[in-house]
Amino acid sequence: MSFQKLYVGNLNYKTTDETLKGLFAQFGEVTSVNILQGRGFGFVEMATPEAAEEAKGKLNGTDFDGRKLIVNEARPRAERPGTERRPGGGERKGFSRF
Repeated sequence: MSFQKLYVGNLNYKTTDETLKGLFAQFGEVTSVNILQGRGFGFVEMATPEAAEEAKGKLNGTDFDGRKLIVNEARPRAERPGTERRPGGGERKGFSRF
């Protein structure tokens, strides 16, 4: 149990970073909130693993802004097939110019 970043899914599209932060703040210090607009999910980072665990346990499946929240430990982004990282940044989609 060493995670601090939580995935929060099934968000109402009207939910804001501030309202989500307020919800999670009841379980401890919230260090960051990032809602992906128009996607229905976001991420909340808690200051301690204990706060993250408590928030996950108490908020998963609860109603917020008219939707049942899905709260899980955030997983690292997986590499998408067909893409490769380039040293200068950006991605190459598996096509060649030549």
